[in-house]
Amino acid sequence: MSRRDPGGRGGRAILRFTLPERAVHHAVALLMIICLVTAACLYVPVVAAAVGRRELFKTIHVIAGFSLPAPILAGWLSKAFRTDLGRLNRFGDVDWEWLRRSDRRVVIDGEGAIPVGKFNAGQKLNAAFVAGAILVMLGTGAMLTFPGPFPDGWRTGATFVHDWLTLGIFAAFLGHLWFAMRDRGAMAGMWDGHVDRPWAARHHPAWLAEQSTQSTPEEPEKHDARRP
Repeated sequence: MSRRDPGGRGGRAILRFTLPERAVHHAVALLMIICLVTAACLYVPVVAAAVGRRELFKTIHVIAGFSLPAPILAGWLSKAFRTDLGRLNRFGDVDWEWLRRSDRRVVIDGEGAIPVGKFNAGQKLNAAFVAGAILVMLGTGAMLTFPGPFPDGWRTGATFVHDWLTLGIFAAFLGHLWFAMRDRGAMAGMWDGHVDRPWAARHHPAWLAEQSTQSTPEEPEKHDARRP
């Protein structure tokens, strides 16, 4: 699927993310931000002293945390979302090459030197980290929110993991935001859903070839006048 490129950079723009996919991304990002902000209000002494209202922020933190799986489960109803999950879950030779090579972003004749598909190895690793982090934070958060069934040793370990993983998530969030802000094409693809062909050729040439193949109608069979 494509449309006219409003920026006039590539003639036609290609649909990269459907509305359900973008909605899942934005909802998860918003819930993550709420969790990080409320965590700061609860556990960073300077921030906690400035904002006060600990119980309110604790309630918001718990609700946002336990709501994190909801957008992902809702997105499962979308075929495009399920297809992209399958792409993110595959790690092949091209991905290892992308990680090894320092010239991974070199462009030759307008096309990326490495035949990257819809997602590069960095995006796949980030998605795996986020998915794992959500599961771990849900488990440790449940132990801290409902401590009754769990022994003291478990709750102590859960507190340690929950706190340190929060710092890891914050670092990953800042890194994700930094890369996104440096790539206006990627930002457009997540906000508007479409990217132009030159951007796709530079960053995801294998995916562009796949899209071009899918969007090219089959050539009608030519009739041989010599046949009856």
